[in-house]
Amino acid sequence: MSHTISIRLTPELAEWLETTARKTGVPQGRIVRQQLELAKASADKPFMRLAGAVDGPRNLSRRKGFSNK
Repeated sequence: MSHTISIRLTPELAEWLETTARKTGVPQGRIVRQQLELAKASADKPFMRLAGAVDGPRNLSRRKGFSNK
């Protein structure tokens, strides 16, 4: 790895990162890289922001016509 960045964390984020690293035994840098990879993967699927936004019957995708049954 050849790219280094510096960021400022809020006290809450810094505490979460330190606690998570201590509990899991995973270095803080690796946790940050993993979270960046997750963010990158979700950015490739912008439609996922709509997941769970549709309200209606659970079998909505299998229903035929416009009946309310």
